[in-house]
Amino acid sequence: MMARSTIGLAMIGSALLLAACSGNAGNPAPKRIDTAPDIPKLASTIVVPVNARLADLAAQLNQATPQTLWTIDRQESACVPAQRVTACAIKRKDGSCRIGIKNLKVTPNLSCRITGQAVRGPITLSGNGSVLTLTLPVRATVSAQDIGHIVKRETATGAAAVRATVRLSLNRDWNPTATVRIAYDWTNPPGITIFGKRITFADKADAKLQGVIAGLERSLPQQLAKLRVRDKLASAWRQGFTVIQLNRERPPVWMRTTPQKLGFGGYRVRGGDLLLDVQAQTLTETFVGDRPSDPAPSPLPPLTSGLGQQGLAFNIPVLAQYKELQPVVQRALIKRAAKGIALPKLGAVDAQFGDVTIYATENGRLAVGVKVKAKLRSGLLGETKGQVWLSGLPVNDVNSERIRIDDLKIATQTDSKTVNLLIQLFSDPATLESIRTALTEDFAKDYAHVLVAARTAIANRREGDVLLSANITRVTHGKIVVTGQGLFLPVQAYGTATIAYRPEK
Repeated sequence: MMARSTIGLAMIGSALLLAACSGNAGNPAPKRIDTAPDIPKLASTIVVPVNARLADLAAQLNQATPQTLWTIDRQESACVPAQRVTACAIKRKDGSCRIGIKNLKVTPNLSCRITGQAVRGPITLSGNGSVLTLTLPVRATVSAQDIGHIVKRETATGAAAVRATVRLSLNRDWNPTATVRIAYDWTNPPGITIFGKRITFADKADAKLQGVIAGLERSLPQQLAKLRVRDKLASAWRQGFTVIQLNRERPPVWMRTTPQKLGFGGYRVRGGDLLLDVQAQTLTETFVGDRPSDPAPSPLPPLTSGLGQQGLAFNIPVLAQYKELQPVVQRALIKRAAKGIALPKLGAVDAQFGDVTIYATENGRLAVGVKVKAKLRSGLLGETKGQVWLSGLPVNDVNSERIRIDDLKIATQTDSKTVNLLIQLFSDPATLESIRTALTEDFAKDYAHVLVAARTAIANRREGDVLLSANITRVTHGKIVVTGQGLFLPVQAYGTATIAYRPEK
């Protein structure tokens, strides 16, 4: 047995000596892949609110509507209609009527002159949700003069409440339109009592009040046009074509927004404000590295309906550059060498690990190249040096920021038929584990940094008279991707955003 072991050791030593004589050792480097991160474009629907204070709109309506709504001054031939009765001309002996006279006129028609006017109180606007309510109080004073040349004057006062329910919309040219449904009732109909007969003048005032209502229906859309909806949207639309820096370094990240179309999302009455919700469908693109070119603005498009659910969506790439991983692996190997390395059958090895090179290779794998010098302590051969290449598959669980390396192994086979000390060194499980552990990357810190930077970048961003306000409410991320620039963790951010016309004062 001793003789066989001695012979085997001599054979291994001779093979290693032959390998050492060749100078540099190692295996061919894997193919380098310089693919860029494939960051998909995402569609967002951003709210573009156009708001107006109800008090301002009411003030415009009050200014456009005269205080005196209408006046009456006309002669009535039958202000008090003639009184008629049914009488019996000839009676029977039993008291029943034999010959009757119907509609016997006992008093004549009493003429009069009707004069009066109606004045309004302040027009007020209120509402809740999608209902806008207009209220107009009316006070009427009506007089009947020279009644039948008997009564000189009788005056009546009354009150009416006009209420309008307004439904707003926008036409394809972005001009406001309004559907107005107006109703009114006399809370106190104007009327007088003459000779025991009650006479009301509500019907006389109704014709005039109908004209007032028609005027309000025409005036309200005209006042809404003063909101300058189209001008505000055109400004917001132009400013929507922009590039926003999401992260300044490690790596620089940019988001380019390109509006596609606009749609009307309805309106809301909230507190003292009227809010018209316009929705902008926007394409969001993410770039890593140099700032991309600004998108070319297009003219304000016509209104489109059915843009879908509101929400902001964009990608935030979290990237671990290979130059950051290389020294980590080198330090781990130096620590491994300091602890001492012993290979099966060969014994103790003195190893010096040098520069580490990491890049992307085929099939979604990482190539790891390590320069090394090694020799057996037994002195059976001289120093062997070279570069050994390994490859591993980075993986992570969905929504996990921790990246591990699976299937770490020698990347390519050497053409040498002899036993190569360096290859044996990197086949050692403990050495492989040191490299695997060093390549285990926790993106949590970079992930948090990028999110904070992105939230800050889009929270309140002013472009001229337009203010972009966005909030990230949900974040997801998928599987790690090996790219030419580094390990890329695709992160999708979702939230809400508004682009509002807010001129600086």
